[in-house]
Amino acid sequence: MFGRTRLVGVLAGYLADAVFGDPRRGHPVAAFGAAAAGLERFSYRDSRLAGAMHAGVLIGALGLLGATAQRYVGQRGPLWSIAVTGVATWMSLGGTSLARTGSAMSELLGREDIEEARRLLPSLCGRDPALLDADGLARAAVESVAENTSDAQVAPLLWAAVGGIPGVLMYRGVNTLDSMIGHRSPRYARFGWAAARLDDMANYPAARVTAALVVLCAPVVGGSSSGALRAWRRDAARHPSPNAGVVEAAFAGALGVRLGGPTHYQYGLQIRPSLGDGPAPTVADLRRAVRLSVAVQLAAAAVVIAAGRSGR
Repeated sequence: MFGRTRLVGVLAGYLADAVFGDPRRGHPVAAFGAAAAGLERFSYRDSRLAGAMHAGVLIGALGLLGATAQRYVGQRGPLWSIAVTGVATWMSLGGTSLARTGSAMSELLGREDIEEARRLLPSLCGRDPALLDADGLARAAVESVAENTSDAQVAPLLWAAVGGIPGVLMYRGVNTLDSMIGHRSPRYARFGWAAARLDDMANYPAARVTAALVVLCAPVVGGSSSGALRAWRRDAARHPSPNAGVVEAAFAGALGVRLGGPTHYQYGLQIRPSLGDGPAPTVADLRRAVRLSVAVQLAAAAVVIAAGRSGR
């Protein structure tokens, strides 16, 4: 599927994320977000066409940057290719930070420190923490850990392996843009439509790979593989997102909990369908969700290794 040089670069990025997590200062994703916000001041119109042009300019620029970098380092030799592919992969991953934040949330909820847990929640998802009690915070955190296991780790790993430097940079740009404008608030319902659809397409394969790995890894945390598969097949299609529903349903079934229900965002309330059969998640379930996420992330790296070796 792809060569040894790219495989080594992708795994170097994976290991860098596992050891260091996200860069603490000067994160390129933050720079991209600032550039997108700056462009929006000129490009915003309440229309799908304006939003499509906005997304096209930004993601096209990332693709051009990545293709130019990949061509340049390819001419310099394999060590350059490995190094730059590794850096691009590392700055596009977020699995370690996700696990650390999920664990920190579980510690705060375990101590019943609701105010600090509310302050931490925006690091995991875009919900309105002021309206959530301990149970709501636990549910929001489990759902975010589930969804972001795919978005922040499995998907960028797969895109780095398949698409190299331009593939992983464009994926991270699409995902970042979706988090900025791809929601159904009055301002972005039309302008953010293209960004949301791009994100749906970019994450479609990875969400299903993630759910399959949840099925395989569920016993690692004392969960149910059959429950994960059953909830995935039965409940995922009821979720408004074609990808989040797949992963959240698989996590719910694996952990034996029920996700979904009223979901408060800054721009309004959404009623999400129920996923899974069990009780609402507890702090203990959040801890298990974090461990399951880490297991799935490791399994995804193994999938990339196997795919790379089979392509040689």
